[in-house]
Parts: sequence; C-alpha cells; structure tokens
Amino acid sequence: MEKRKKTKELSEDLRSKIVRKHGQSQGYKSISKDLNVPVSTVRSVIKKFKAHGTVTNLPRCGRKRKIDERFQRKIVRMVNKEP
Repeated sequence: MEKRKKTKELSEDLRSKIVRKHGQSQGYKSISKDLNVPVSTVRSVIKKFKAHGTVTNLPRCGRKRKIDERFQRKIVRMVNKEP
C-alpha cells in the first residue's frame, strides 16, 4: 500500500481569489483551470466559505501549547546566556 503524499495548505490569497472568481459567476472548472488547482479543492474552499464566511484557517482540534512563543524565546535566550 502506497503512502499518500502530504499536501500543503493553500495560501489565504489563493483561497480568496477562488471565492472572488466564484462571486463573479465563474464555474468550478474554469476557476480550476485559471488558478491551476484541482476542481475538488475549488469546491471545498467555496463550501468552507459558504459555511463559515471566511477563507482563513480555522482552529484545529488537539492539545494547546503549554508555553507561548514569547516564553519559548525567553527560554532559548536563558539557555544561550548560561549553557
């Protein structure tokens, strides 16, 4: 059994272009050809926009970080200062 390739998320700019073109009454296939993304991706971006009203990434499930980025930088500075 082959492993599936991990794909990267679309940029927010590209997702907003998809929604804008859909608002101009362009079909899924023409948007797909214009922006060089699969039709299924175009469909899912538009479906997500209709459901949530936004193209930004929504929060995912999973454990939240115990320390934030600021505290992590502070720890790195402390370790670099006194190894």
